[in-house]
This record gives sequence, C-alpha cells and structure tokens, in this order.
Amino acid sequence: MTALLEIGGLKAYYGATQALHGLAFSLDKGGITTLLGANGAGKTTTLRAICGMVRREGTIRFDGQPIDTMATEDIVRLGVAHVPEGRGTFVGLSVEENLKIASYGRRDKTHVPRDLELVFTYFPRLKERIHQQAGTLSGGEQQMLAIARALMLGPRLMLLDEPSFGLAPLIVQEIFHIMRRINEEEGVSMLLVEQNAALALDLADNAYVLETGNVVMAGPAADIRNDEGIRKSYLGY
Repeated sequence: MTALLEIGGLKAYYGATQALHGLAFSLDKGGITTLLGANGAGKTTTLRAICGMVRREGTIRFDGQPIDTMATEDIVRLGVAHVPEGRGTFVGLSVEENLKIASYGRRDKTHVPRDLELVFTYFPRLKERIHQQAGTLSGGEQQMLAIARALMLGPRLMLLDEPSFGLAPLIVQEIFHIMRRINEEEGVSMLLVEQNAALALDLADNAYVLETGNVVMAGPAADIRNDEGIRKSYLGY
C-alpha cells in the first residue's frame, strides 16, 4: 500500500517540556491506524503535532508533501480533519450552523450540498435535530456532530481523539460502526487515538503503542490484539 502520512523523528514541546522524542510511523492510504498507550504517552500530542497545534521538529509528509512547517489552516485545506477530545463543537449554534461553518475550511466548496446530505446519510439523528442547539444534544449526538463536522471538510485523513470518551457502550458501538463505514465507503483514512485498546484494535488495520513519547511496539492490529504479553504489559487488559 502507498503511505498517505509519513512521520519521522517527530519531537513536540509544551514550552520547555518535551512530549515526543522522535516518533516515526506511517499510515496507508485508505487504512485505519491506531495509537495506543497509557495517559501521558503522547497520543494526543501526536495528533496536535500533525496539525501544527504544538511546537514540533522532525518530518511530516502528507501524500508526499512536507507539511511540518505549514500552518494549521493550510493543513486542513489539504484534507486533514481533526476531531479533538471533548468534541469541539460550537455549543451555542445549531447542528446545521456547526456543519456549515465546518465547510468554510475546505478548498473546494462545490460539493458542500452533496456532502451535507452525505453526513445525514451516516447520521440521520443529526438531520432530525438540524435546528437544535448543539449544546442541548446528548453526549453521543455531540460526538456524532464532531465527526460530521470533520466530514464536511471533505477530508482524506481524519484524526480522531478518544471518540468513545464518556459515552455509553451501545452509542460507542454505533459510532465505531459509522466510522468503519466512512472508511470503507468514502475511502477516508483514519488515525485513531483511543483509550479503549480492545475497541481500537478491532477497528484498526495497524497499531503503534506509545510510552512516554516513544514508539515501543508496532505491527498489524490483529497481531497486537492476539498477543497476551503485549496486552498485559502495555495495554492493561
């Protein structure tokens, strides 16, 4: 497979504190890769570094193009959509307004009406609540809206940070099923950060395990899922 995202020697900093220590990994076009590890391992920081939201060093290439010196908004226009932990929706605006605002960041706006209908195909519940204020949605519906907003950017790569956080198991199953459909039907690649390692490994093709800002294990998700030693040592289940 051809790599869509290639990362080498990635370091990231919060002020004087170094959070990543030379990460290297890649993500295939059309694939789903998950980053696993304990809290503080550097998973969220990796997503932020890819988007240019923290100070960083190293190489980041998206579809062969260096993006490690680009501004966040320019990275978004290339087709990289970030779904942050905590959902990041505009709680005072309606569902429809949230979706339309998201489309402003895309380079090609000709397919916005089509993509709005596509979003409602995946998330019919949002269509039922199109005029409802985002802050009044349930937690699961807010997470659906966050993913839908990312879809409105027309992404080639979606960065998802803890999409299951704080949600009931049945809602999580529904959302992960929709994520798989988006990957398979729209060809959107995904880089997934997820505390629920078993859930992430079921969805992903490949996995990287992080510990204190370093990659300590990598391989096909199925191999890591089936290796009891790795699970007990690094993933806690």
